[in-house]
Amino acid sequence: MTDKNLWKQFLDCIYNEVNSASYHAWFSDLKLISITNDKIQIQVPMEIHKRILSDNYYSLIDETFFKLTNINYQFEYLTKDEISISDEPIVFNTLEKDDEVISSGDWETNLIPTLNFENYIVGDSNRLAKVAGMAVAEQPGKIHNPLFIYGKSGLGKTHLMHAIGNYIVNNSHKKVLYTTSEMFKDDYVSIANTNNKENNVNDVADFKKKYRDVDVLIIDDIQYLVGAEKTQQEFFHTFNALHQANKQIIISSDRSPDDLKLLEERLRSRFMWGLPVDIYPPDFELRCKIIKQKLKNMTISTKIDENVIEYIANSCQNDVRFLEGAINRLMAYTAMIVPEKIDLNFAVEALADFVNKNIYKTDSIESIQRAVAQYYKITIEDLKGKRKSANIAYPRMIGMYLSKTLTDENFNRIGLEFGGRDHSTVIHACNRIEKDLKSNMNLGAQLKEIKNLL
Repeated sequence: MTDKNLWKQFLDCIYNEVNSASYHAWFSDLKLISITNDKIQIQVPMEIHKRILSDNYYSLIDETFFKLTNINYQFEYLTKDEISISDEPIVFNTLEKDDEVISSGDWETNLIPTLNFENYIVGDSNRLAKVAGMAVAEQPGKIHNPLFIYGKSGLGKTHLMHAIGNYIVNNSHKKVLYTTSEMFKDDYVSIANTNNKENNVNDVADFKKKYRDVDVLIIDDIQYLVGAEKTQQEFFHTFNALHQANKQIIISSDRSPDDLKLLEERLRSRFMWGLPVDIYPPDFELRCKIIKQKLKNMTISTKIDENVIEYIANSCQNDVRFLEGAINRLMAYTAMIVPEKIDLNFAVEALADFVNKNIYKTDSIESIQRAVAQYYKITIEDLKGKRKSANIAYPRMIGMYLSKTLTDENFNRIGLEFGGRDHSTVIHACNRIEKDLKSNMNLGAQLKEIKNLL
């Protein structure tokens, strides 16, 4: 039997032994380097594969090769940078495999079942986050605890968190709870404001049971705990209780733990106990893959030209949600016009208003702050600071207004970026600028110049 055939048979056996998500996370990208005497060298994509394959799958790999060859091999895992031989590794891919679903019982997980690892599209910008998430999903509470996923809005953090939760639910009997920091805060405030002592005791018990009597707590958008000091204290105690019991904690944020300056230091330090992983904006190749995945099984998929996919991918560089919006707009336009095929000219016509309207959507709040500060000759620190002089307060309101109209961020996020201000402050600023625009022609010209700076 040749090495290539042996490797093919090995992957076939593994494919039939593990579920689809595990196979694609840990085995599909492996490459055979060499088989000499009793040693097998295997190329792995990342360092984490070495540990997972050695710790979690050693027996399976060893037994599979012994079954095929009747030889007990030693295994050496090498990354691409560590390989010094000239032989091209052997590559073999198999077909997709359906997962078996295990019932999650009556426990309300808040998970969206359709968000899973199979439809989580992977590229260089999110590969490490996917691999780390898969490692946690296979051994919750034992590796990377907490797992802290951070990145800008619209890059797939929530999808990945749901995928981890769904994998655990479908492959174990562990209790999983997905929530957001806003939901956690609302639950805590509701019991904190209860006047009846007897009811309060019961409410506190229910609150602790909900958030601490779980095996996996997934909490989204932790940055919105900023300014809620008592809620932060409660989350600190919840975090400690879960961590001490070896229960898995998964957290997401739009920034790294170090950048959450307005959160308590003791919370930020705990976020660093496990593994912080960031997700970058998708590159062009990944954006195309995401679009093709979104189009899969849609009626327009057979009509659409490749250059249309590239056109949509080039329309947005920072936000997956914009890609989804463009596809939805294209589908709606196609349903009305019913063209024989969707070529570039048709796509440009269909998306003209959408692309033009959202041309600034790829700009972040930070870039808007830079443009406003540059135009009014102040600093970004001024915009985020507490000074209320007119030459700073008004540009600050303009910055909040532009952040709301030129991005998809909500009032809470904008207030957070402008020095941790309350969402009501942002609403007031937006209303003030909208009112002034109706009577002040110069203000409209100023906003146009600021947009040009973007």
